[in-house]
Amino acid sequence: MEKNQILELQIEDLGTEGEGIGKADGYTVFIPGALPGEKVRALLVKAKKNYGYGKLLEILEPSSDRTEPLCPAAARCGGCQLQHMRYEGQLRYKQKKVQDCMERIGGFRDVVVQPVLGMEEPFHYRNKAQFPVGKGKDGIEMGFYAKHSHRIVKQDHCLLQHPVNQQILQILHDFMVEFQISAYEEETHRGLVRHVLTRVGTFTGEIMVCIIINGKKLPHQEVLVERLQQIEGMASIQLNINREQTNVILGKKNILLWGKPAICDTVDGILFEISPHSFYQVNPQQMQVLYRKALEAADLKGEETVLDLYCGIGTISLYLAQKAKRVFGVEIVPEAVENAKTNAAANGFTNAEFAAGAAEDVIPKLYTQGKISHADVVVVDPPRKGCDQILLETIVKLAPEKLVYVSCDPATLARDASYLRENGYQLESVQPVDMFPMTAHVETVVLLSKLNTKQHIEVELNLDELDLTDAEKKATYQEIKDYVLEHSGLKVSSLYIAQVKQ
Repeated sequence: MEKNQILELQIEDLGTEGEGIGKADGYTVFIPGALPGEKVRALLVKAKKNYGYGKLLEILEPSSDRTEPLCPAAARCGGCQLQHMRYEGQLRYKQKKVQDCMERIGGFRDVVVQPVLGMEEPFHYRNKAQFPVGKGKDGIEMGFYAKHSHRIVKQDHCLLQHPVNQQILQILHDFMVEFQISAYEEETHRGLVRHVLTRVGTFTGEIMVCIIINGKKLPHQEVLVERLQQIEGMASIQLNINREQTNVILGKKNILLWGKPAICDTVDGILFEISPHSFYQVNPQQMQVLYRKALEAADLKGEETVLDLYCGIGTISLYLAQKAKRVFGVEIVPEAVENAKTNAAANGFTNAEFAAGAAEDVIPKLYTQGKISHADVVVVDPPRKGCDQILLETIVKLAPEKLVYVSCDPATLARDASYLRENGYQLESVQPVDMFPMTAHVETVVLLSKLNTKQHIEVELNLDELDLTDAEKKATYQEIKDYVLEHSGLKVSSLYIAQVKQ
């Protein structure tokens, strides 16, 4: 296959980023915008040895799952990957995505992945937005980055975001034009306004606006503050200083211009304080569904010690603290830990403690020092890269009866679950939750339970009449170990291959 060839392809599946997968004479082509079951015509824009990438030119036979995207920028913007797919089809795709990862990467056989828990109204669900600000041919541009680039697609009315963002962006745009405030230019590291971060309390209606600047001060900022104050629900207006030549959006320093340093939201009656740096699930409606499932999986009776690793501002921690004897949360972002402590105090929880630091540093250190020797339940909610190997090893040493793994990436989830299975845990349940409708991403709650390590199996094989090499004996050992593990759920710690006389 060569670049710029035009191919007719039958789309067989969707890739991890929601792109269609088709084959031409055994050659795999990834085509964004194509759906399984479709016959399409595509231009091969990148050709590697065994696979390539295509641009969708024409749909010859459409899928029954195809629908017209509501957003005119859906094909260009990097925010949505699946607006062209009916929502029911999206949920089926995400269930299959989790299933494929658990089987292919995790090596789990006969795993049952439950149907994805979706939303009744899968739009305007995001409570956080980060809009890049740049200089375009027609002046100041605000929107989102195009797929796989830092080219801004102008967008002030995103169907996934809260509608108030349109009003916020318009006020900022007009302010910058009126006072000739420059937009940031990534190539030259010049210009002032880099990004706009907004947060909305879904259940409280409180709004935060944070302007990220490449400087020390925003000229005429009092005028902008006065205008933003007119928006109903406005509770916090801040500047964030980021003068680094980096792709990281937020700098370390925040300056409060007006209102509170953090906004509040409530989830299932628990009050949470959210600052610009805080990790807080972007879909609070589905967060309730997700955390209820995590709490259900933990099945707490009231006497348990629980570790909540990657705890953010303590959202899962406080859910668990309602039922547990003690909860200890660890989070790498110091501001989030302070939010977590404030949240615990504000809600009257005296059984929740928090520590700042990387979980893979804090937990092994506390275990080595003897300050943490056991946990009844461990909950992890790591970033996309999954859990650090050292952390997994320490969790195994702590020997919790239950481990609840909340994941935003089924590939790293499957990898980590496989390690835990090999070290004494069995998979009990897999429940995906659609936190991110119209995108290819999916959140999953997995329950693993500790096997009874007192149980063991000894297998004696009659190899007297078989002429086996050492390599064949090793292969036989592995086959039997895999078989026993798959069919009994027991961990095989030793397997004896002995010569037995007739």
